[in-house]
Amino acid sequence: MSTVHQATAHRPAPPAPSHPAVGAATGLLDAFRSGDRLLATPTRTLLAHGTRTEIPHGAEPVAERVAGALRAARAGGATAPVVIGAVPFDAGAPSALVVPETLRTGPPLAADPLVALPPQAGPADAAWTITPDPEPDVYAKGVAAAVDRMWRGELSKVVLARTLRISGPDVLDLPAMVQRLARRDPSGYTFALPVGQGRTLLGASPELLVSRRGDRLVSNPLAGSAPRSEDLAEDVTRAAALLSSAKDLHEHAVVVDAVHQAMAPYCSAIEVPAQPSLIRTATMWHLSTTVTGTLASPEVSALDIASALHPTPAVCGTPTDLARRVIRETEPFDRGFFTGMVGWGDADGNGEWVVTIRCAEAEERALRLYAGAGVIAASDPEAETAETAAKFRTFLNAVGAVL
Repeated sequence: MSTVHQATAHRPAPPAPSHPAVGAATGLLDAFRSGDRLLATPTRTLLAHGTRTEIPHGAEPVAERVAGALRAARAGGATAPVVIGAVPFDAGAPSALVVPETLRTGPPLAADPLVALPPQAGPADAAWTITPDPEPDVYAKGVAAAVDRMWRGELSKVVLARTLRISGPDVLDLPAMVQRLARRDPSGYTFALPVGQGRTLLGASPELLVSRRGDRLVSNPLAGSAPRSEDLAEDVTRAAALLSSAKDLHEHAVVVDAVHQAMAPYCSAIEVPAQPSLIRTATMWHLSTTVTGTLASPEVSALDIASALHPTPAVCGTPTDLARRVIRETEPFDRGFFTGMVGWGDADGNGEWVVTIRCAEAEERALRLYAGAGVIAASDPEAETAETAAKFRTFLNAVGAVL
């Protein structure tokens, strides 16, 4: 993963501890409360309070609107303004991006030894009601129909998603859920962001869309997945099978090529490894490729490039326009911020933008969980349905629910 300049708070931060790695990141995690904005990445932990400027919706590209807001914030006295928030799957829909009133920063959670401690509170016992949308058999039929269209030559890939609505009698304890998400995968990207109308987008994504530090760009596309196993031997077997799976390697290659083609116009040099590697989360194995580039023009921000990359075939499909149409025809819900992007950016163009997966939208007493699977001509509907069930486990574990 890349390393980027640490953003500076809008007002002086409290004195750093004598050993800043111990407790500095987990202290921000512990301080999170509903209504705050938390983003923990492999390079830093950000905790934002309040709203200085809300990025307006409009016809201009979101990166231009963000750049204008950051310039205005700097002109208004903010020494190092930062934008933080979420962009939806449909780039034409309203985003949930703000320049916060105050911003506290710390090192990455993975560098804080205290992250290994269990969360202060586990999920409360609750009589959860779980409602799938669509039902698993309906989802599988949608996958089968998409596979038929691929055999007819209409498209190469489409990512189809399904949701679970989980509701209970008590008000959700969002800080406890965020604690469990962050401590379960401290090397990933954990986020909790208000997205309007009393909803909070929270999750733990493994996938970096793009980061920029100075002239260095990094993207880490993931495509091709397999569920983890609690049995060590079986877990290793599944990882090895994924790394040699012709179906998954093809799916991954399509995504990496699309990322390469989208990044190349912005780069004076770009490097793409010939073969993918494996990364793991607490619940999944993924094929992974780290694409690195040298930025050709300093005026281009991380969000400019993220917008050019979004949506990749890893969350939409190829060709993109046809895949979008298949998604609209097949999925009985609006994706909203699922498969959009979350992240931060500063006035100098640096930032990190992450693909919004392994996530849920939370309301007062309910969560809507999202999971998708890449469908190609070689896909098996039952296997893709099982893959989405495995991806739901990230959030089900955080709330103590069982599918």
